[in-house]
Amino acid sequence: MGGLPIDSQITFLYTRDLQSSAHFYEEVLGLPLALDQGSCRIYRVAEGRAYLGICFSDAAPADAGGISDIIITLVAADVDGWHARITARGWQCESAPRINPTYDIYHFFVRDPNGYRLEVQRFARDDWDSAPA
Repeated sequence: MGGLPIDSQITFLYTRDLQSSAHFYEEVLGLPLALDQGSCRIYRVAEGRAYLGICFSDAAPADAGGISDIIITLVAADVDGWHARITARGWQCESAPRINPTYDIYHFFVRDPNGYRLEVQRFARDDWDSAPA
């Protein structure tokens, strides 16, 4: 790539209930809090590379479940372990982990308190990110 380097990436989602969202991302998923900005909380998803920000906004959708084109995907080797963790904390996933032959992945979906759809997946192939760092 010929562009300037990018150090990390943050995806921001908006909520009307920051306390409920913080509980989901901190307690259910167990993501480490990287920065608390008061009305925004930023969680580390991958060490030094990717973050997820949850921010309070009165303009946030009451239920993001209608936004079908937004999926936050967390790539992890232990998909079954993530499913067990989430369900053990009382959260219902859309299904048990399963193989998706179209994309050659093993995955499941869960919705956060705002209706945002999160996917936990493992690529079946090791070379999925073969671009030079």
